[in-house]
Amino acid sequence: MPKRKGLVRLQLSAALAIWAAASWGSPAAQAEETLNICHGGHPIMVASQKILDKWAKKESVKLTTTLIAYDVYVPKVTQMLTTGSAQCDIIWHNDDWGQLWQQYLVTTDDVAGIRNVAKQPLDAFWNDQHELTVIPMAHTVGTFFYRKDLISDAEVPKTFADMVQIGQKLQKEGKVKWGYVGGMSFNNTWFTLWWTMWNSGCDIFKPIYERDNKVLAANGWTSIIDQPCHQQIVDFWWDALHKDRIAPEATTTYGRNEANAIFMAGDAAMTVADSTFWGDYNDKNKSRAAGNIGMVPYPIGPGRSKPITWLDIWGWAIPKSVSPAHQALAKKLLGEMLTDEDGQVQMWNETGGPPPNVRVWDRLTASDPVFRKLKEVVFDQDHAHSAYYFANWPRVHKAYSDAAIKALTGKREDIPAVLKEGAKAVHDAAVAQ
Repeated sequence: MPKRKGLVRLQLSAALAIWAAASWGSPAAQAEETLNICHGGHPIMVASQKILDKWAKKESVKLTTTLIAYDVYVPKVTQMLTTGSAQCDIIWHNDDWGQLWQQYLVTTDDVAGIRNVAKQPLDAFWNDQHELTVIPMAHTVGTFFYRKDLISDAEVPKTFADMVQIGQKLQKEGKVKWGYVGGMSFNNTWFTLWWTMWNSGCDIFKPIYERDNKVLAANGWTSIIDQPCHQQIVDFWWDALHKDRIAPEATTTYGRNEANAIFMAGDAAMTVADSTFWGDYNDKNKSRAAGNIGMVPYPIGPGRSKPITWLDIWGWAIPKSVSPAHQALAKKLLGEMLTDEDGQVQMWNETGGPPPNVRVWDRLTASDPVFRKLKEVVFDQDHAHSAYYFANWPRVHKAYSDAAIKALTGKREDIPAVLKEGAKAVHDAAVAQ
């Protein structure tokens, strides 16, 4: 009997081995592939990943997510890329750091649907061989939002002075705590200092609105933040914080989240943010201002005769450090995201993020009054790029932010000297080796 039991066990083991081998060779029994997506948790990223999830399930691919806080996103992902880590198969990519990572990213010229994206916003994402290193997820467009229940069509601000007047009026009437709120801290300068800078005919370097690095270098990377066009902007915000008081003095410490929280709490009448926050602003579970959000072109300052806004993209990218098999899978899923027009319409409906596939724009223009309004106030206006496109740009941005915040938290009479010192710091950051 012992021999019989041993024979049975031997036969059973052999049968299990044969079954396991057969099962391993069967696609249905194989473990599904897993791709990890790293991003900052913004609603547009979550909505774009929903489209990717839909296609991943059809391809028997599992998607996991690693969230990285916005304030530390660039240094953490830069470290990952430069050390060859394969932690992230797909990463959130932005024009602010497009040139910083170009040598570490897979080229994307061959991704399905890439020919249906707008070309101008891609300027930041070409490598030295003029190969693309991004797949757009949505357009990021600066938008001036206001409370329609508080500001009539006749009162909508056309100039910076109008902003102050209507803001103070609403504050005196007790309808809001603040006329305007917006982010101003480092990495949030777009929502206060920069939109007003561009809409007063100014910029960080000369020539104004230039983003060709050869032209900027030929002009010596000369910063103009100490020139009259820029001092006007800092003077305006100093007054807005300390004299006119249409915005909190603490604005110098606010990121977009703090500003959005104040606006959605109903405590401010006007703000500037990416259009991708339209969905949050109108979510009755999140916002007391829901249903009363309007959009208009930017108010202008003394250096402009018509508004100008930024028009860029947020995108996805694939690190070279991940395996060739995962690179191919990521490209396939991202191509399916780009060509999924219904998915992009749903993303727009949920978030207010303009779709990356411009073929969808005609569809939305014909059917959606909100998109038509956004097109009027943003896409049909003049455009500037929201950043500069060279490797030292993060250093420049930090040097600029330090100078501006120092000027705004000090004495008004010290602003010229602070900006002169800041212009040198910005230039030195641009040319640093």
